[in-house]
Amino acid sequence: MPIETTHPSSLLRKVIGVFMTAALICLVLMFSVLIFVAVLTVGAMAWGYLWWKTRGLRKQMRNHPLGDEVIRGEVIEGEVIRVADADTRASQNP
Repeated sequence: MPIETTHPSSLLRKVIGVFMTAALICLVLMFSVLIFVAVLTVGAMAWGYLWWKTRGLRKQMRNHPLGDEVIRGEVIEGEVIRVADADTRASQNP
């Protein structure tokens, strides 16, 4: 069986450990801020690109409101609920 010996940590070793931990936390925080700024920049560029590409469509929508034209004879979306009473059912089934 090996004999384990433990040496108590010196004050200098504890101080260096605290400073190294603080430096590591600062380094991680710095990189997380850089990643956040990069994601924010890419998002702003994508939003600007989409805004620029859809400017003609937005202009057409402003100049041509939806209520001006009515298309007759077409149902785009709808739902029918039919309630049949006893008299209607009796007249339909001979």
